[in-house]
Formats: sequence, structure tokens, C-alpha cells
Amino acid sequence: MTDATASAPTNTPAPSTTPPTGFIIAGTGTDIGKTVFAAALAEAIDADYWKPVQAGTSFETDSEIVYRLANGRSDRVHPERYRLTTPCSPHRAALIDGLTIDLTQLSALPQTARPLLIELAGGLLVPLTDDTLQADIVGRWGLPIILCASTALGTINHTLLSVEAMARRGLPLHGIAFIGEANDETEAIICAFARTRRLGRMPMLQVLDTPHLKAAFARNFRAQDFAP
Repeated sequence: MTDATASAPTNTPAPSTTPPTGFIIAGTGTDIGKTVFAAALAEAIDADYWKPVQAGTSFETDSEIVYRLANGRSDRVHPERYRLTTPCSPHRAALIDGLTIDLTQLSALPQTARPLLIELAGGLLVPLTDDTLQADIVGRWGLPIILCASTALGTINHTLLSVEAMARRGLPLHGIAFIGEANDETEAIICAFARTRRLGRMPMLQVLDTPHLKAAFARNFRAQDFAP
């Protein structure tokens, strides 16, 4: 891992001729647990992980969390194209760091023979530049979206708005992964209105390490629901 400083993009890999497999991991908000879910899923399906834009480097970055909690192999965690210092919307964080996010640098995916998990910087409608939202570029990657949603109060509105934004853009929704305390009625009504599958629910773990995370995923999700 590199030090916690703003960085310009690394060289963009040549596009692969093989269609990618994997998922885009999006959230209904910030700090709801999608990085922990991504780490658990990466371990469960033997996938690589890529966070195209990291905004905020004062503490452990999302790539470092996944590296620690999942496979612990650096070749499975691909470097960010942009690593920005300020924990805010990427377009603002880039401005603070004196950079402009070049969207062409985000088009080509890291090359891997394994499934690839792409974690977005927050939600789908987060701006990457002054005129481009994350939702405007995810269609280029050709992967279905797993939407991570909290089970807390307010999640019905937040989640269904995210689903509606995907539907308007023709983005494929693989299903919803809930995170937090059990709330069966809320989870059911969200999936009914969204017309999508409930993939499972990751509880908040008192001990967050690889064994506990792996066990929690196995109890609450089915690996076959994430088959390519």
C-alpha cells in the first residue's frame, strides 16, 4: 500500500478482451458497511477487489481494510486510480488536492482471471467531477450492482431512491445486501418495491476480524447467489 497522500492515476491497463465477471458494490450512503461486506464477499467467492477512487486517507483506506480482512494478498487488491486525502465527495476532494479526475482513467478495469469486486465511493449519485456522477460511468464496466443498504430508520426511502436511479439509467441490479440489526419487515418491503432479491444481511460484528467475518457471511448469505 502507498502512503496516505493524494495521487494522480497510475497507468491505465489495456482493456481485456475477456468479458469481466464480478460485481459493483454500491451503498445507499456513507459508512454503512459496504467495505466490510466487500471483504467478506471477496473471501467467499475468491474475488479480486478494486476501489477506483478513494477519498479520505487519514486512517485505514478501504483497500487496506479489504486486504486485512479478506485474502491478505496484495495481488488481489488492485491500486486505486485516484487516492485523495479529504473524506468528502470525490469531485471536491480532487479539487482540494489540486487534481481533476480523468474519467478515461476509470474506464479500463484491472485485468484478472478471477471475479472482480468494484467498490464505489459511497452511493451511485456521488459526483466524480462537476458534471459526472458515479452512476454515469458504472454502465461502462458491464457488471451487475449489489446495493448495500442499512437496516436503520430511513433506509426504505434511501434504498428505493437508489434503485430508482439505477432503473432510470438501465443499470442491472443483482440484489440488495442489508447491513445492521435484523428488521424483517423493512427488508421485505424494500425488496418487494424494488422487485429484486434479498441477498442476506450482515450483522454488525463486535469482533471484526477474518474468522468472525467469514463465519458471519456463511451464516447469512449463500455463495451460490453470487455465481457469475
